[in-house]
This record gives sequence, C-alpha cells and structure tokens, in this order.
Amino acid sequence: MEHIVSPMPALAAALALACCTAQAQAQEQSQIKVYGVVDAGLVVEHGGAAGTTTNVSSGVASGSRIGFKGTEDLGNGLSAGFVVEGGVSIDTGASGQGGLTFGRQTFVSLSSPLGTLSAGRQYSPYYKALLNIADPFGDGLAGQASNLMSANRRMDNSVVYASPKLAGWSTDLAYSAGEVAGNGTRKRALSGAVNYANGPLALAVTHYRREDALSSLHARNSLLAARYTLGAYQLHAAYAANRGMGTVGGGGLAVMGGGAMGGLVGIPGAASRDLLLGLCATFGPHRFAASVVQHLDRSPADKDARQFGAAYLYSLSKRTDLYTAYGRISNNNGSTFTVGNATDDGKGNAAFNIGLRHLL
Repeated sequence: MEHIVSPMPALAAALALACCTAQAQAQEQSQIKVYGVVDAGLVVEHGGAAGTTTNVSSGVASGSRIGFKGTEDLGNGLSAGFVVEGGVSIDTGASGQGGLTFGRQTFVSLSSPLGTLSAGRQYSPYYKALLNIADPFGDGLAGQASNLMSANRRMDNSVVYASPKLAGWSTDLAYSAGEVAGNGTRKRALSGAVNYANGPLALAVTHYRREDALSSLHARNSLLAARYTLGAYQLHAAYAANRGMGTVGGGGLAVMGGGAMGGLVGIPGAASRDLLLGLCATFGPHRFAASVVQHLDRSPADKDARQFGAAYLYSLSKRTDLYTAYGRISNNNGSTFTVGNATDDGKGNAAFNIGLRHLL
C-alpha cells in the first residue's frame, strides 16, 4: 500500500518561516527610540516681590523630559513616524506642562518626497525659528530670549506641513483648530515660516496668529531671525513685531493664563518691537553664550525693557554638560518682566543658574 505524506506540516513550516521573515523585515524597517533630558540646577533669583529666593529647579537649561519616537519605512519613498514626549519635574517628580502626561509633543506623521504632514500637539514654526536660529541660549537658562519675546511654543489640535529642502530653502505651515462649537475661528492659531539654511548662513521669516477664545480679537507676531557661523563663532540676530492680545509686555497687559510661558494678553491694538543680538563661541568642551534683547513698547505707557544674559557650558562628554548662567532685566515705567529659564517663568528681574544636564 502506497504511503501518502500529508502536505500540511510542510505548509505550516513554510508559513511560519514566511511570518518570521516578515517580522524580521518589519523590525529592520521600523525604528523606535527612547530618548530624554535630565536637567537639574540651582536657581537664585533677585528683585522679586518676596526678595531673594533660592530653588533647586528642574529643566533650567533644557526642559527635563522622557520621549518615544519611531519611524517605519512604508516603501516607495513613504515613511510613517510618531513622537510621544512628556515633561518631568526632576525636583518633585511631577509631570510638566501643567500636569499633562505627554505635554511637550505628541503627534503622528507621514513623510514622502513631497514633504511631511503631521497631526497632534506640536511646536509652532514660529517657535522653531526662535529656538534654532535666533536665540543663542536655545530657549533655556537665565539669558533666554523668551523672557522678553513671545515664544508661541506649542499648537494643540494642529496639522503641520514641512516641505523638503530645495537649494537651501524650505517652508513650514501650521494650522491649529480652536474646536469651539459654533465658531471655527475662536481659539484658532496659524503659523508659517520660510527658512533658508546653506553653508554658514541660516535665516527664517515667520509669523504666528492666535484668535481669542471669547471675542474677535487676535494676536499676531512676526519674526525675522538670522544666524551666521564663522569658525568657532556663531552670530545671532532677530527682529520681532508684535500687535494685539498676546503681546508680551508693554502696552497695558491683562493677565490671562499666567506668566510669559502661560501666555499674556495685551489690550487690543497694543504693539511692541523686539531686537536681539547674540554670540556663541565653542572651543573644545567650552561653550560661551551672550545676548542683549531690547523690548520696545509702542504704547503711550512706554514700558520698555532690556535684558543682558551670559552663560558658560562645559561638556563632560557628548551627552553630559555643566552650565552656569546669569541674566538681568532692566524694567522701565512699570514693566514687570522676569528672568526665567527653560521650565520656569521666574520671579525676579535677575537670576543666577548653575546645574547639570544629561541627554538620554
């Protein structure tokens, strides 16, 4: 009698091998990374209502955080990605950004040769220009530009398009839905930037507009930022024009949201101008940064302010550095700007920082 061998075991083995091969290929094509920043320092503040204060603070040079990001190659030039990033207060263990679990950034993206489209809670194009080009302090430490200048950091419910780079030019466009029932313009935010980066020169022209939640009022900020690298030196310059609610400082502010980072709302039509000049110098493990920022109030109150800042950072390794910084603001005619850092708004018009930062 002829013995017949069933094909099922062979088929099962083939399917198992194919499954394992597909999983291996998917793992090769997908990349997931855990990253973060652990930053803690001593902050001594002067000139506040309560006098001199000394704090052990988290996120002085860079906001402390833990994040997860990944990409997957979809083939034909397409790739998917995501970022889930939350702030952490090293001094207390609490979540940052007002207690939000993943309040720094949370978005999903799809990239192609035509650009990248992403949706979620994201940095605005305006903030990226201030952070990466204008500010020699990188929006951290006592000398950061956002002590006097509007930062417009994050956009909730946003869709962002980032174009590919062509001959050094690129553009970013962002729309944040206000999600107010019955009125699609309330709480809406718009931002865009035209960027140029080629050789030693980096430029950005960017705009940000935010609508009020309860009225037809709006704020708008326009920024021209430049950075030029000359050997070990980087020269920074910026000019900003601000008008309406959301103007930081100057023309008769009514506080709504609390603090420069929480968002200050100015009287309708209030206007101001900001000027920044800065310098960075890097010699081996040593890095120096300094800047002066002039805030010019265009209202009759004339509440001008000027900030001087300086910092020194020493790299212990590629991922760990020590830092110290000092910033001081001269407030005029009753203006009340404070010297903050990457995480805190600050309580006085002068502050000294010293601390340690480690990148995960």
